[in-house]
Amino acid sequence: MNKRILILGSFVLILLAVWLLNQSEATNYINLYTTPRVGKFEVNVTTTGELRAKNSVEIRGPQGARDFRVNTMPIQRLVPEGSIVKKGDFVAELDRSEIMGKLQDAQLDVQSAESQVIQVQLDTTLTLSQARDNLINLRFALEERQIEVDQSRYESPAIQRQAEIELDRAKRQLTQETKNYQTKVKQSEAQLREVETELQKKSNEIVKIRELMAQFTVYAPDQGMIIYRRNRDGSKIAEGGQISAWSPVVAELPDFSVMESVTYVNEVDIQKIELGQVVQVGLDAVPDKVLTGIVTNVANIGEQRKNYDSKVFEVVIEINESDSLLRPAMTTSNRIKIASVENVLSIPLETIHAEDSSTFVYKREGLDMVLQEVEIGLVNENEVIIKRGLNDKDELYLSVPLDTSGIEQIRISSDGVK
Repeated sequence: MNKRILILGSFVLILLAVWLLNQSEATNYINLYTTPRVGKFEVNVTTTGELRAKNSVEIRGPQGARDFRVNTMPIQRLVPEGSIVKKGDFVAELDRSEIMGKLQDAQLDVQSAESQVIQVQLDTTLTLSQARDNLINLRFALEERQIEVDQSRYESPAIQRQAEIELDRAKRQLTQETKNYQTKVKQSEAQLREVETELQKKSNEIVKIRELMAQFTVYAPDQGMIIYRRNRDGSKIAEGGQISAWSPVVAELPDFSVMESVTYVNEVDIQKIELGQVVQVGLDAVPDKVLTGIVTNVANIGEQRKNYDSKVFEVVIEINESDSLLRPAMTTSNRIKIASVENVLSIPLETIHAEDSSTFVYKREGLDMVLQEVEIGLVNENEVIIKRGLNDKDELYLSVPLDTSGIEQIRISSDGVK
């Protein structure tokens, strides 16, 4: 009997503890309320960008390296970025190892071409000398045939005729060999011109390679501040890196009179960006400085960039003001103004709840609570415009109430009346 009483008492104590715990949680839960705000409503896209000069003078490395099958050029030395240089000042030194190999190959080609010229000259000399000796011998033979004709006048007609035939044959052979000699002279001249042209071509190649090698020391084409070019992955070129023969730009000398902020916008927000939109630009380095700008370019094709989870689109913002504080690579905070509406009703996004295809808020009605349907408009980072369903006196729950069982739902009629 006592055991039963003990078990029953324990069960009652457990129920009491559970009830007290629930009461404690209900007591600790505090409902937070807010009221709609009436006033100006703005929709902005906020991004982080980087300053660059709109116009600049490029400092380029060797031009024409691809002609010698040199595709990349390692960087050995660079002056520090931000250095102020004058026209003709040293900027960078590139590794000449690969182009030196091309020079050595070209020098060997020149030596080979020179040997060919000498060989053709010797062959020509020998061939033409033999041809000239042959012509001399034919002239002597022609004279001999002529003497035989002269002497045969006292011989029989048959012997005279034979002598005339031999003379005629000697004349025709001399004529033919003379033409052959002239042809050989022209052939020899053509062969010699060909090998001499090849030699000149190889010699010119050496001159071009040496001129190209001189460009591996890069000098400033004008005065200004050195800003190094960025690679495709966003990193800047540096000692130990390399530049491409397709785009041999080493650095730039920016014109600080007109600056741009280059930023990247995600796939969702890019649909809102248009040319000509006004931008408020802040400088991370100078928090009190506020500038204005305008969107001047929006990329049509997205790209995958480092530190971004999805594809982004490049947006260029031209800064309206000219300021001595502005420097390339400064970080900017850009607020692109998408839309602005005066005198509208708006509420925090935390108060909005979606159910099926409708949108609701939890509204306080005296001591009770109702689920009020609302029609929403533009949305920004923090708030949403309410077109119908609320007024500026309504009190709204900032979070979902603890107990929503049996709550009354109030719909918006077609004429907008609750």
